[in-house]
Amino acid sequence: MSVRQADKAARFRALHERPGAFVIPNPWDAISARLLAGMGFEALATSSAASANTIGRRDGGITREQALSHARMIVEATDLPVSADLEKGFGREPEVVAETIRQAAGAGLVGCTIEDTSGDPEQPLFDLPLATERIAAAVEAARALPFSFMLTARAHNLLFPNATVDETIHRLQAYEKAGADVLFAPGLPDIAAVKTVCSSIAKPFNFMVGIKGKSFSVAELEAAGVRRISLATSLYRAAMTGLLDAIREIKDTGGFTFVDRTATTAELVQIMGI
Repeated sequence: MSVRQADKAARFRALHERPGAFVIPNPWDAISARLLAGMGFEALATSSAASANTIGRRDGGITREQALSHARMIVEATDLPVSADLEKGFGREPEVVAETIRQAAGAGLVGCTIEDTSGDPEQPLFDLPLATERIAAAVEAARALPFSFMLTARAHNLLFPNATVDETIHRLQAYEKAGADVLFAPGLPDIAAVKTVCSSIAKPFNFMVGIKGKSFSVAELEAAGVRRISLATSLYRAAMTGLLDAIREIKDTGGFTFVDRTATTAELVQIMGI
């Protein structure tokens, strides 16, 4: 651990403790990280899907070493605190998840998210006792570090059939009791559900923007009690959509009007501060 990492960790925790909500965007490479820092964001987070896509893999298709190598690149791109999406911790057993936390800290991260998906299509979520034990092991590993590492626990039941918000709350409350610093549940159906979840827990809640029809404004989320707003693959998909639009124009019409809509290299370099 360095003094710099401890400072980043303190700044990251302070963002969660101040009034209101803050947006933590998800870059996918050093350039996007520097652009986000240059635009004034105060912290960054990796996206597991975007991380995997950058090396031609699907979400869930990279190893712990590859995920942490990618996270280290984001960490080293700016002086901002970085939290990583580390999926299910790259293993089923609690001790594997604890080791993932220790290695995440070694990569320069000051926080991460651990979810309760199993990867088994027949039983996509870990049973709650095991899921809670995994979070408790992650928390124990985080607390043993010489700086403030923020552990976010994710309840993913709403991404699967026959899910209920009540079950989401039940899982989040168990993870909160296990010591998680932040709670997270992608897929909440409406702003009323967001408010219900936020009022059911004491720890900061992270809302994930990125699902069509289930993404809401900063003002709406803040009023509902959300403290942190992450963007998942939203910015990556927006950038790739721009690329696809340009490619299709070239292929379909032979035109290049997309050039008139792009930032200049000089503008990008100025924002990135390089």
